Amino acid sequence: MASHRSALLTATAAGAPATAPATAAADPLPRPTTAHDALAELLDGNRRFATDRSRHPGRSRRPAAAPHPFAVVVGCVDSRLPPELVFDQDLGDLLCTRTAGEVLDEAVLASIQYGVEELRVPLVLVLGHERCGAVAATLAHLETGAPVPGHLALLVDEIAPAARRTRALPGDWAEHTMTAQTAWVRDAIRADPAFASAHVVAARLDLGTGLVSLLRAPGEPDVQQGGYPQCSGGDGSLA
Repeated sequence: MASHRSALLTATAAGAPATAPATAAADPLPRPTTAHDALAELLDGNRRFATDRSRHPGRSRRPAAAPHPFAVVVGCVDSRLPPELVFDQDLGDLLCTRTAGEVLDEAVLASIQYGVEELRVPLVLVLGHERCGAVAATLAHLETGAPVPGHLALLVDEIAPAARRTRALPGDWAEHTMTAQTAWVRDAIRADPAFASAHVVAARLDLGTGLVSLLRAPGEPDVQQGGYPQCSGGDGSLA
């Protein structure tokens, strides 16, 4: 179905004088072709989003005939963080897979592989966030031992190892668990030869500010310069 914008343009063109010159559509911005440039564009877009300067608040163009994303985003199903909005990207710019707590399964891995191998996407970004409901459910189960109903047990089983690894750390157990889970997903994707051609990073979204910070494991070199926020402790430990 044609968009309201397309319908309006069509109606305007039909009612315009025949001699009126056609207005050329603005060319889309060039897509990044390297992991470095892709990450820079995501972080620049996030800063626009966090400061209410988004370029694409209403998704400014119709989808291209074929997909040409420049990044894969592996994120959570939380309805507060659609990646296209968080990173201020337009239709077709990102290939997104979303599961509660960024839990991996074969369908998610196959989707990432499609982006990396078939679409030649250079960057995979795993995006965790504070106050994650899947993490909260996992911690509640570990604290009370209450049974987990139905399919939710899969999520708890996958997140529980990160929770157990960080339980003795001082501070916010939920935050430590989220960080450890996000870093584990990043490391699992990095270790898979199917994704060897892509650069894989992890990041955390602050729901209060809207800002995304890169998660960097101790000893890992900076993946991006230029004043972008980074968090250490990407292995779930305190920096």
